[in-house]
Amino acid sequence: MDDLIGRIIKGIAGFYYVDVVGAGVYECKAKGIFRKEQIKPLVGDNVKIEITHEADMEGNITEILPRKNALIRPALANIDQLIVIFAIKQPDINYHLLNAFLVWMGYQNLPCIICFNKSDIVSSKQMTFIRNYFKGTGYEIVFTSAKNKQGIDNLKELMKGKISALAGPSGVGKSSIINLIMGTDRMETGALSKKTSRGKHTTRCSVMMQAGEDSFIIDTPGFSSITLPDIPPEELSICFPEYSAYIDKCQFVKCSHISEPGCAVKEALDQGAFSTYRYEEYKLLYDELKNRKNIRRKR
Repeated sequence: MDDLIGRIIKGIAGFYYVDVVGAGVYECKAKGIFRKEQIKPLVGDNVKIEITHEADMEGNITEILPRKNALIRPALANIDQLIVIFAIKQPDINYHLLNAFLVWMGYQNLPCIICFNKSDIVSSKQMTFIRNYFKGTGYEIVFTSAKNKQGIDNLKELMKGKISALAGPSGVGKSSIINLIMGTDRMETGALSKKTSRGKHTTRCSVMMQAGEDSFIIDTPGFSSITLPDIPPEELSICFPEYSAYIDKCQFVKCSHISEPGCAVKEALDQGAFSTYRYEEYKLLYDELKNRKNIRRKR
């Protein structure tokens, strides 16, 4: 039998579940050459597989087809956008964590949508603050209430025709939102559920699900902290989209946008072009990256 082409929709404990259109989900292992070349198959990868046992729908991954993009954490490939979900209350928004996540995604040129859940328990004043906080960034901001099923249709529309990864800290209602989008209380459905219900793989992992005729969701494990990649401090500003119109107007080419004279970013800040609160987060992240760079130099 010729190799089949499918997409990895789940990977855990050395097993990869590959959805082949018209055939079903195959439980596969990656051939040793991938370990030798230090290449790891990712959820979202389009792959070729050889069948080792047709009756049990088992096989081996023989080739990973070219990727449009790839993320390290969460470990995903070929996605169109990432929807990061935070609760407005219970727990309160951790802005430092959220901004660090947005920087990470921005450094990888991945479009982000920010979803704030539990909007039913906060005031309109708090939602206005959030909108102002992200003024000028261009991020799509969506307010939802999984409890009252509000904002879900808006999310669905933004996800239409795309592969969307959903990420966020634990306890923010991500699973509830996914269930509402999917129209089910069970996120793993169909062939994948049957294939992975043997009890031998229980670790939390990323899972891709079809959420419409041409829409897909990848649910990712919750996170409580972010370690930024080794971004050069002088490149941090490109991860803040609200600065893009001003960076080239600064007096100094390598302006840090913190203490230099003639900084167009700081001038725009003084004129209210974007949020002072978010600018303070920029300075914290800049210092973090600069300190890390200095520590490496001393080694």
